[in-house]
Amino acid sequence: MEPDWKSLARILRRHSATFYWGSLLFPPVERKGAWAVYAACRLGDEAVDGPKAGEEALEAWWQGVERAYGGRPRAEWERGLAWALERWPIPLEAFWHMREGFALDLGPVRLGTEEELLRYCYQVAGTVGRMMAPIAGGGPEVEERAILLGQAMQLTNILRDVGEDLRRDRVYLPAELLKRFGVSLAHLEEGRITPEYQNLMAHLESQARLLYREGLKGLGGLRVGRAAIALAALQYQAILDKLRLSGYDNLRQRAHLEPWERLWLLPKALRISRNGPLTTVS
Repeated sequence: MEPDWKSLARILRRHSATFYWGSLLFPPVERKGAWAVYAACRLGDEAVDGPKAGEEALEAWWQGVERAYGGRPRAEWERGLAWALERWPIPLEAFWHMREGFALDLGPVRLGTEEELLRYCYQVAGTVGRMMAPIAGGGPEVEERAILLGQAMQLTNILRDVGEDLRRDRVYLPAELLKRFGVSLAHLEEGRITPEYQNLMAHLESQARLLYREGLKGLGGLRVGRAAIALAALQYQAILDKLRLSGYDNLRQRAHLEPWERLWLLPKALRISRNGPLTTVS
């Protein structure tokens, strides 16, 4: 049976306007594939962040992934994923790595090094790049760039949500960086935007910008969806712009884009899809 695409699209619209608006620039069949993958990933995220979050919810989600890969889907999102798996070689390993990242979020989060931070960004978002690459017609040579782009987007999310994550007892800022820049956990809990904290944010922003720059170089290897991916990346980079303009005040507020700001980026995304991304990242 054909999956209920309207219900899967609603998951996107409810949880990620960035991904939804970008997905509309895919051709119809690939758009459905993007919706199926995102719905599956998002419901895994709900298993650790939603109202019924916990180990049992995460295990139930994983069983749904396995049913989809085994051709025995039950839930609507499983049917969507099974539909996509009939058409593209989406690696099960990517979902397994994503599960590892989600499991980390179940307990208090404390990361030690930048390497651990980038590993986490791969697990929960670089894996999405791996899943999307075959849908967009990219071969193995594109996968590495897709991973970098996913890491860039997740690092942007982390920088946007420092205060919100802290209230969930999650600190994704590596201990080695907090020490290097002279920022304490007490400073974060007090909501203090100090010069030291701003320097730390600027450092991680520069890392995200580098990941965008390298990741977007993979656009040329895609058969379809270049504008869709470019638009998503531009929206995330615009969040970085807002964060910087706010003086990195992400402990008390959350940077976001208005609908008109997303629409304003569309011509630029179309231009990048035609001419390449090398001059688009600051």
